[in-house]
Amino acid sequence: MSQSSFVLENVLWHDAAHDLHVENGAVKELVPAGSVASDAKKIDGKGMLLLPALTDVHTHLREPGQEWKEDIASGLTAAAHGGFANIMCMANTNPVNHTAAVTTLMLDKARKAFPDGGPRLFPIGALTMDLAGKDLAPMGELVEAGCKAISNDGQPVENNELFRRALEYAADCGERVIDHCEDPHMTIGAGINEGVVSSRLGLKGQSTCAEAIQVARDVILSEYLKIPVHLAHISCRESLEIIRSAKERGVQITAETCPHYLTLTEEATAEYDTNAKVNPPLRTQDDVDAMREAVRTGVIDMLATDHAPHAAHEKEHPFMQAPNGITGLDTALPVTMKLVEDGILSIDDLIRLWCTAPAKTFGLPCNTFAPGDPADFILYDPKEFWVVSEETLYSKGKNTPLLGTTMLGRCAALYVGGHSVI
Repeated sequence: MSQSSFVLENVLWHDAAHDLHVENGAVKELVPAGSVASDAKKIDGKGMLLLPALTDVHTHLREPGQEWKEDIASGLTAAAHGGFANIMCMANTNPVNHTAAVTTLMLDKARKAFPDGGPRLFPIGALTMDLAGKDLAPMGELVEAGCKAISNDGQPVENNELFRRALEYAADCGERVIDHCEDPHMTIGAGINEGVVSSRLGLKGQSTCAEAIQVARDVILSEYLKIPVHLAHISCRESLEIIRSAKERGVQITAETCPHYLTLTEEATAEYDTNAKVNPPLRTQDDVDAMREAVRTGVIDMLATDHAPHAAHEKEHPFMQAPNGITGLDTALPVTMKLVEDGILSIDDLIRLWCTAPAKTFGLPCNTFAPGDPADFILYDPKEFWVVSEETLYSKGKNTPLLGTTMLGRCAALYVGGHSVI
């Protein structure tokens, strides 16, 4: 249902009943229930929590080239049911998104998937050609075609001079680089955190140093060049200490982490569960505790899903041969809401981490419920019980260690620009 003007009545906003008046796709006012003087269509939202729609700055949609894992239509459908209005998708497609033609194809596919309006797609352009770490991609062309950031995705750029030039080139184009922080020489053949669990399973582990060393490199370059850098999926205490110190000095660093680094530890891999195999790997409880503190205090600026769908047959391999990745668009909001219910985060933390901070950092539409803001919002049902299963996930990717978990709460409706998407 799409309405140019309507009033959503009796929704819960910060524990009080409110009415949301939407006019021509924008917020007109959010006021205490019963305060709207309008003859616009009324929609009853009683029992629903009102939240601004989410933004995900780190998603893998696989199209073009790997549509058996996910395609843009299925990925955006999962995003819609997860409560996301803005999706930034990585460049590790086949062909790689290193030309305007691929960027244009992605945007066309998104428009065709939701011709009446749906989650907005913002491609991320490749930093180097074929993500090979040798020749810089034509960033100006990519940005002109619609890319909102530049990244080499999961292929670390080990050439420091090349990475420096990439930061400068991206800055000249008005966009920032998103870096996967990993020393590739320290992680060869490693698919699990280095520690007690890796020793028990007899698997080669990846140390936290491999991440933290590259974080330090990025901080040094950002500070020297006075150019912003965004750090992807931070996972460990050592990285946080470097980021915290850099921010205290005024370095233009922003950083994200993912729900799985706030809720799961290396013990999730203890039975060789390939659905828990992700890069960087799940860490220790000490790292989880440090990450939780970092998202509360702003050392970590935002959350991202790092949604990485794979087909079932790809995960059905011995642990070290299985691909890295956890699917996350369907589950991100209820997992984060559980952290709110447990008192680990506040609802304001959730809104900052999933809405305002990512949108502000990357220049995307954002709803703060101020008059004139885009009417991008979620109705969240806090009482819906559902089980994470292949049948309840909208993504093609079913590769999550949460399979079989009972969730309380789910996105019941998503509006983008005042248009009802689900």
